[in-house]
Amino acid sequence: MVDFKIILSDPETGSSYKVDATGPAAGSLIGKRIGDEIDGGIFGLAGYTIRITGGTDRTGIPARRDLPGPARRKLLLSEGVGFHPVMDGERRRKSVRGSEISADFVQINAAVSQSGSKPLAEYFSQPEAAAE
Repeated sequence: MVDFKIILSDPETGSSYKVDATGPAAGSLIGKRIGDEIDGGIFGLAGYTIRITGGTDRTGIPARRDLPGPARRKLLLSEGVGFHPVMDGERRRKSVRGSEISADFVQINAAVSQSGSKPLAEYFSQPEAAAE
């Protein structure tokens, strides 16, 4: 089965949290595209709506929103996701992935688009060490 690491950003607080998606939760992400919104209840975040903002595969190749399908391609890029030019007018051929999530993805970047009643910090709070 597929496992994903989801990096969930909360724009209200500026914090990000790591969610491990396995089993049916990970399977529900396959076929979704960058920009799609999903229900946070799949990951145990009741009342939250999550927007997929990007991702990378196992070799670190980023996904671009403007490419259809899940395949990896080598494109001549002048700016944007996957290439940041150093000089004006610089272009380079780089490998990038399409916007559709497949089993080749390892990390999925996401942001909260609609908050639930309970803050995210409560879902991801670290257990405090017992005072001795």
